[in-house]
Amino acid sequence: MSAVLHRNLHETPRMAAAGEGVWLIDAAGKRYLDASGGAAVSCLGHSHPAVIAAVQRQVATLPYAHNGFFTSEPAEQLAALLIARAPVGFGAGRVAFVGSGSEAMEVALKLARQYWIERGEPTRSRFIARRMSYHGNTLGALAISGNMQRRAPYAPMLMEVSHIPPCHAYRGQRADETETAYGWRVADALEAEILRIGPETVAAFVAETVAGATLGCVPAVAGYFARIREICDRYGVLFIADEVMCGMGRTGTLFALEPDGVCPDIITVAKGLGAGYQPIGATLASQRIVSTIAAGSGMLANGHTYMSHAVACAASLAVLRTIEEENLLDAVQARGAELREALNARFGQHPNVGDIRGVGLFQAVELVADRQTKAPFPRSLRLAETIKAIALEDGMLCYPSAGAADGFSGDHVLLAPPYIVTSAEIAEIVDRLDRAVARAIVHAS
Repeated sequence: MSAVLHRNLHETPRMAAAGEGVWLIDAAGKRYLDASGGAAVSCLGHSHPAVIAAVQRQVATLPYAHNGFFTSEPAEQLAALLIARAPVGFGAGRVAFVGSGSEAMEVALKLARQYWIERGEPTRSRFIARRMSYHGNTLGALAISGNMQRRAPYAPMLMEVSHIPPCHAYRGQRADETETAYGWRVADALEAEILRIGPETVAAFVAETVAGATLGCVPAVAGYFARIREICDRYGVLFIADEVMCGMGRTGTLFALEPDGVCPDIITVAKGLGAGYQPIGATLASQRIVSTIAAGSGMLANGHTYMSHAVACAASLAVLRTIEEENLLDAVQARGAELREALNARFGQHPNVGDIRGVGLFQAVELVADRQTKAPFPRSLRLAETIKAIALEDGMLCYPSAGAADGFSGDHVLLAPPYIVTSAEIAEIVDRLDRAVARAIVHAS
């Protein structure tokens, strides 16, 4: 019996023994096509030699030095690289490196709070986020998340947060409104909530640039984030962009918000930042945030033991350099278009597929019991879990989840293969997904 506190105490997962490109290999030698990069983490695939070499060099040179005493060359270089490629407004910004996306979001929330204290507006302590969102598993990050299933056991422990509707056109756009009108309508819910609770109490608005696992790769409609930025500016509210899952090239640009031409005040990234070679997350603070704190206390009122971990930063630096040197952002755009085309060809007229959506190599298929009414399958059927189990047996990892319809029901399958995926491997992913969905629906019926 395992002594590890696994997610399911009644099952011990298969033993992973090796990784090779887009494949994982278990202890029995069975190969699994990693069509989701774990949880959209393994953006370079497994065992990339450049990243392995960078980790080995750093471990041999400097494994760890507490950032209360020292900085390190990898941390300085990685921060400079991220700031140089961040949206306009981050030119004199700074980056905090932590151990996960959840930690990055905790840093973001505390930074926003400290910003208002330093400005002499201590009443600004409230956060507004979106329903059916997910921002992390620590208590602060979970509080701003709109994933009701994950929140439920810990609800009495969570701080009060307002949640407005997400920008989810498939589920929310009315037949009589344009996409632009829909985007403005749901964005204007932010202004209504700010006015309801009082602008003087609101610290920040938090949103995933492309909604991740809870909704399944939902990009906002054109103009939505520009309207959000306008509303935030009108009331002095900070805008925190959560790109933990969708950032670092996953959508075809290093920062997923780039195509919108909108600059947030704080950005969180993780997953693809370290590509799984080391645990790392980062919080980017814009010039606005940094200059305010520098002119006030000049001190960061927050710290973690493993901030700016030298080995993690060295791995991440190698990941980002590899993405650039191998032109993988172009590859994400090209292979992402192929994946979307293949999904449309296979599932576009499927009677139980309601929506196919996403950006780049961040795509999802939403399953429905009735295509016309968009009615989801009953949650009791556990369709998402069945698809995951069947795909695993067939030698493929995908990321099914539930809640896309109303927070509880609504099954979808998220695909986020490594940026090095080939056209042939994309075809194989779609074939295996087709088999898993077909078998799961027969099982559900």
